Amino acid sequence: MTTTTEPTTGNRKITIFDTTLRDGEQSPGASITPEQKIVLARQLAKLGVDAIEPGFPISSPGDFAAVQQISRELQGVEIVGFARALKPDIDAAIRATQDAGLRRLHLFISSSQILLEHQLRKSQDQVVRMAREMVAYAKQFVDRIEFSPMDASRTGEAFLFELVEAVIEEGATTINIPDTMGYALPDEYGRMFRRVREHVRGSDRAVYSAHCHNDLGMAVANSIAAIQAGVSQVEVTINGIGERAGNCSLEELVMAIETRQEALGVETGIVLPELYETSRLVSRMMHFPIAYNKPIVGRNAFQHESGIHQDGLLKNRNTFEIMDPEALGIPRNMIILGKHSGRHAVMHRVSEFGIELQNEQLEELFARFKTKADVQKIVTDDELLRLVGSTINRTLERFKLADVQVVTSSRKHRVASVSIVDAVAGEERTNSATAEGSVEALIRCIKASMPFELEFIDLELQSMAHGEHAQAEAAVEIAVDGRPYRGSAMDQDVVLAVARACLSACNQAARALVAAEA
Repeated sequence: MTTTTEPTTGNRKITIFDTTLRDGEQSPGASITPEQKIVLARQLAKLGVDAIEPGFPISSPGDFAAVQQISRELQGVEIVGFARALKPDIDAAIRATQDAGLRRLHLFISSSQILLEHQLRKSQDQVVRMAREMVAYAKQFVDRIEFSPMDASRTGEAFLFELVEAVIEEGATTINIPDTMGYALPDEYGRMFRRVREHVRGSDRAVYSAHCHNDLGMAVANSIAAIQAGVSQVEVTINGIGERAGNCSLEELVMAIETRQEALGVETGIVLPELYETSRLVSRMMHFPIAYNKPIVGRNAFQHESGIHQDGLLKNRNTFEIMDPEALGIPRNMIILGKHSGRHAVMHRVSEFGIELQNEQLEELFARFKTKADVQKIVTDDELLRLVGSTINRTLERFKLADVQVVTSSRKHRVASVSIVDAVAGEERTNSATAEGSVEALIRCIKASMPFELEFIDLELQSMAHGEHAQAEAAVEIAVDGRPYRGSAMDQDVVLAVARACLSACNQAARALVAAEA
């Protein structure tokens, strides 16, 4: 298991509290099984988070069991039991986390006037009394207690001071001041922490934590403002998932700290090469696609189509990138070929295939490329190789799709038949398969046609237009000998798009295997 490390640079350490499995799972449609929670918790520990909030123990038997299992297994990371300021909640959280090597109880209660009137239906005096009693009750069982006044950023200052002071007196060790509705502006949120620390008696006895939602798109900015105000813990989720517009994104916050470390004077213990895999694992398990333009982990985050950008990157990566994707576990693929790409980018990509073209051949290829790029948004590697092959009158791909047939039925298994030409073997292979779904049957046929073992890892489907003539873009990831390969293709037929994308990845694998043998 990977554990976090102490700062070695003299910078202040920021505790990363991950609530992907609790607040993140509360996203509509993001629910996962207890078994999946355990898998994700292991990856979060590998990523190096300091604390994991694995769920809401009283909410369901499955959540209780998952929190219990994670507490028993992950002894090197702090496990946080989440509970309302109610005895049954506290009892469930205490029981679920009792086997943790290091544990904390996280209590919350509503604090804004609008929530007190319309949700909790209690007076301020009643809330303070409940908070006092429940913190004191929980203190009998666990030393480390975090308290959150829910909707703190819309809570009157005087009442917020009174509530925080009361729970510190009863033994709360961490005060989390959440921007529950994503309402605060960065300067307001930072000022709130400074005001609490200045005006609450005993404030120096507590650790302060930020928990920001992203309703106005400021969760990361607000979290950084809190850090600049002296906060030492930030609560985050992978990919920024969470209720409504989500939470502060772990990868965005961590990389802001990493990239601007000199300006911020803080650091984390996150294992950067694990960021990308953790993001993809959460996306796959929760069936939440990652936006193409999502910072850090989005498909376009480190990809460039503009000719000016591509030319600069080929000369020096730092011209148009402030982070190294490979340091984050992201495969290097910075140049995307499209209608905005210039000759330098096309020539560079062709040279990576070990192909040398004469000037007139390059001009002919570039003209073909521009025609293709005007028709579709992106020209994939396999499509580029076909264009090069047409230019020099030679086949450069090992595998070519000869025919695909898929029969679907609402009552029976789907049946697929695929014919693939292997240029190296000089033969055409045809395989058939049945499966529950058309794509599954198709992939089985392609696997059977390959001269090497491949593992089908991931599939992304996207509609590239509206209406009945829309094209589907498929992105397929496979693994051969443990190494990942990703192919993409577009077609008006979804099944054909998947087939071509898969074959593109297979051709990449074949090229890599030949290069390794050489």
